[in-house]
Amino acid sequence: MNLKGLLAPIIGLSLVLTPMATANVSAAEKPTVETKASELRSGLDNLLSEHYTLAIDTMVKTYDGDKGAKEAAKALDQNAKDMEPAIADIYGEDGAKQFEAIFAPHNMATDDYAQAVKDGDKQAQNKANKEVDKFVNDMAKFLDTATEGKLPEKAAKQALREHENDVQQAFDAYVDKDYKKYNEDFLKGYEQIFGVSKALSTAITTQKPEKFDNTKADTKAADLRSGLNMLISQHYALAVRSLNEGTKGSPDYDFVNWAQDQNTEGLKTAIGSVYGNDASKQFGDVWNKNHIAAQADLASATAADNKNGEDKAKMRLTKDFADEFSTFLSTATDNKLPKQAAYEGIMQHEKLVTMAFEQGNQGNYAASYKTWREGFAQTFDIGKALSNAIVMQHPDKFMDNAPTKMPNTGMGGAENNTSMMTTIWVALTALILAIAGFITFRQVKSNK
Repeated sequence: MNLKGLLAPIIGLSLVLTPMATANVSAAEKPTVETKASELRSGLDNLLSEHYTLAIDTMVKTYDGDKGAKEAAKALDQNAKDMEPAIADIYGEDGAKQFEAIFAPHNMATDDYAQAVKDGDKQAQNKANKEVDKFVNDMAKFLDTATEGKLPEKAAKQALREHENDVQQAFDAYVDKDYKKYNEDFLKGYEQIFGVSKALSTAITTQKPEKFDNTKADTKAADLRSGLNMLISQHYALAVRSLNEGTKGSPDYDFVNWAQDQNTEGLKTAIGSVYGNDASKQFGDVWNKNHIAAQADLASATAADNKNGEDKAKMRLTKDFADEFSTFLSTATDNKLPKQAAYEGIMQHEKLVTMAFEQGNQGNYAASYKTWREGFAQTFDIGKALSNAIVMQHPDKFMDNAPTKMPNTGMGGAENNTSMMTTIWVALTALILAIAGFITFRQVKSNK
């Protein structure tokens, strides 16, 4: 279901780019999404956006006393473990050990911040905040040393504290039952985390070009791939959450669907900007009929214990939508993404969405989060395949050797005039923010 949403923005992003002056592109010069630098960026896209999503999920579930909270926290723990090799690659094994030593105490925290907020226990909240303050100080010192002062301790502390404040505001919105703001904050933060991965991957590949075959992480092709990563993975996260909330009759349900609608409208706009209003309407019809509507029907049928309704809704998602959308994709990309390959990817995506939902609904939270992580990772494979097809279809639009102004898509070219020192500073600040967010939310869970 989310796969479809992803396609539209990819096509939109690729085709609305300013046409290049270069008429012919040699084979050696052709842009590609398959470089070591692009792989690094996509890997960071995956880890950081997953961390962001699971962190918020863990905090909310802990606050609500949800039975799946412990498994959510375990998934968050595993995500953190998956980050360690990346940290070791940047700072070495000693750096990774130092990071773990700073990080581990927060996992062992005894106070549950979310529960303290729920109980109105100011003393426990203050204790949790002191743990965060200690982490801020320790991690700021670590990064100042690791970067040889390129990210000063004072700047690191400020960046971390600002991020913690942003995180707190999102959680407060949920606690205050301001679900629209909660979802607005989620969408905003989700998009921003992909800016983090761009800045960080750009800094790493600039610092160590030989490790990445002298390729760059901020090319137009890499921007397209990352934009696709963002849209489809965000749809995946919202889709599973929508199914869960719809089945439970949660007061957040309408606002999760509102968040999905925001993304859908963005996709329709992208399609319309390339193919016109008729194409935008066609996309909307395909997207909604056997996708968004089928998803809502699945939630309703599950809530009513209507097995026949559940089966029909799942068939619409995994067969009808997969068939319709794969046809759309193969046609749009001039078969650079063959229909069969698209169909298999979409069908697998929908199966993983529904499986993660069903396992959680049955109380098998460990299996649900395992499936959720598998499905989340699969969206980045989809992003790679789709962006690759589009770049092959329109190579002139993704050349980086001509002075063109990129559109304000949120993923391209904004930092092109920034000095390298500033880029590195932003990148390392971003790493702090990502880790800081993890600590804050992980602390909430660990304290339970």
